[in-house]
Amino acid sequence: MIDVKTETLIRFQEAGRFIPGNPSVCTLHRWRASGVRGVKLETLLVGGTRFTSSEAIARFIAEQNRDEQPQPAFTAKQRRTQAEAANRLLEEMGL
Repeated sequence: MIDVKTETLIRFQEAGRFIPGNPSVCTLHRWRASGVRGVKLETLLVGGTRFTSSEAIARFIAEQNRDEQPQPAFTAKQRRTQAEAANRLLEEMGL
């Protein structure tokens, strides 16, 4: 959420100039309304004029470029412990 007390507000019509590729206002409205990959560009309305902030743009871009965190691999000890538990369970079942 945009904090009007601490963030630098930018008129929505001018915001494209602060984003690589200089997207159109229509694109910004799509990003605001529909989002990209589940992330929406934060905006606010002040007296009928829409604003975003340079910080909101930075958050939006950062979220789009967030590295996917790979699932941690199991260590050899964890695999061995799981295999032993599975073998015990199979023995208990008579298999």
